[in-house]
Amino acid sequence: MSYLYPMNQKPNLQQLLFHQIKAKLPENLSFVHEIAELLEISYDSAYRRIRGEKELSMEELYRLGQKFNVSLDALLGIRSDNVVFRKHALAPGLFYIRDWLRAIEHDLRQIHGARDREIIYAAKDPPLFHYFHFPEIAAFKFFFWEKTILDFPEYRDKTFRLEDVDPEIVETGNNIIRLAVKIPSIEIWNEDTFRIMMRQIEHYWISGYFEKRDDMLNLLDKMDKWIRHIRRQAELGFKFHYGQPEEGLERSYQMYENEVVLNDNTILVRIGENRVVYMTYNVINLLVTQDQEFCGSIENYMQSLIRKSNLISLSGEKQRNRFFNKMLDTIEKTRTILGA
Repeated sequence: MSYLYPMNQKPNLQQLLFHQIKAKLPENLSFVHEIAELLEISYDSAYRRIRGEKELSMEELYRLGQKFNVSLDALLGIRSDNVVFRKHALAPGLFYIRDWLRAIEHDLRQIHGARDREIIYAAKDPPLFHYFHFPEIAAFKFFFWEKTILDFPEYRDKTFRLEDVDPEIVETGNNIIRLAVKIPSIEIWNEDTFRIMMRQIEHYWISGYFEKRDDMLNLLDKMDKWIRHIRRQAELGFKFHYGQPEEGLERSYQMYENEVVLNDNTILVRIGENRVVYMTYNVINLLVTQDQEFCGSIENYMQSLIRKSNLISLSGEKQRNRFFNKMLDTIEKTRTILGA
């Protein structure tokens, strides 16, 4: 039974606001409890606001919009060329990898809790979720981002060591992958998607940023296992955690190869009728919007990109093997170049 508004009664804007909020909440959370706790009011007061019997104050409207990322302009039908984004941006002393990952885990929990959901990922780099199959690979990428891309001062004279892997980050990464493997997804790769990372490893070894040769060799071994695991997931058409039984949601993982477009790590998330877009800037930082007109344009682009790409999951065995064999060959060539 719905407590949003009575049947045959046209909802007002306040009721539509709550309707959008309810659609965003995972099914295991109490809608009324979340509203009452956020607005610091009783359950009875929350019910009266949800039903439109009591108007929201400006402060309450602001809190709801901020917490649940609801565009009030869109709700009011105000057309604008402006698109509102929230950001997850790493900054020395303010926002580190562990904070960034917690934000991603939080968003994934909301996506995972929805009954109807999907992620479409136009991958310039291997999609983030894959890194956590091997903590060593995730650790290298995070170190590379903070030292080389973002130039964190504390990394200036620091070299990479696998023994420095942060257990807290590993735990958060495991939480992320447990959620991600259960969310249906479409990934669009090209040959450069993987080669970028191999060039980063080569650059670090030549530049002396690996403290131990064994760590570089270990990382290359993990890369080989990693690519074979991703290929296996594509072959089966579902995702599962490395080292775990090959079980998952049938046909929940689609992988495409695009031979002509260089992707940009844009992520489109579909949650029921709502859309969310994640865009990267400065390689790793994220801009997130739920502006439905903007998200719609990204969705149209993604669908066009998919139509111009080759499906290499489930079917397309020949193309899939050719694609992944090139990656494995790149690893072997890197071993030779680095004298490994």
